[in-house]
Amino acid sequence: MKITIVGAGNMARGIATRALAGGHTVTVTAKDPGNAVRLVDELRGQTHAEGRIAAADEFAVDTADIVVLAVPFDAAQQLAASYGPRLSGKVLIDISNPVDGSLDALVVGPGTSAAEQIAEAAGPDVRVVKAFNTTFAATLVAGKVNGTALDVFIAGDDEAARKQVADLVTSGGLNPVDVGALKHARELEGFQLLHMALQIREGGHGWASTIKIVAP
Repeated sequence: MKITIVGAGNMARGIATRALAGGHTVTVTAKDPGNAVRLVDELRGQTHAEGRIAAADEFAVDTADIVVLAVPFDAAQQLAASYGPRLSGKVLIDISNPVDGSLDALVVGPGTSAAEQIAEAAGPDVRVVKAFNTTFAATLVAGKVNGTALDVFIAGDDEAARKQVADLVTSGGLNPVDVGALKHARELEGFQLLHMALQIREGGHGWASTIKIVAP
């Protein structure tokens, strides 16, 4: 698949690493083009992915199968609105956690989520999926915590879109957990707020923990 990642920060690095491991073609675009170029050069050096990863301008979203908004919630909402019809029919992944500056509260009200607000901004023809918000960036680069593959929780109203994201997750060596409709992003965002709080209480530890469902 063709994956366009909007953003060039730590989460963009982690998701790009997994997508490259899965054999996908990755394009990185960012507000500062230099940041996108630096990330691409870094990943080429680490993964030997010459030809499968490149930096580009924002028009890279037009040719993508999946667009990943690897930016904070406010920026993701603005980008979803500005891209508008250009995303029609595409899968748009929201990875954001709508937390306040002190990381101790959500900035969206009860009965909604960042993902649902991004879907509203993008328009009805864009297939928004919540994914990767419960995985820390460093764990994505490794793909594992203590030898165990990460769970990636996936929520979206379009079943085919959830399946497409699940295929991306699986190909990168991770475990997809389909939780159903996009409204369940509310629980996923709250879950990650608690995850962050636990990490802060324990001193961070490199943000190296993960949330895992273990079946008998």
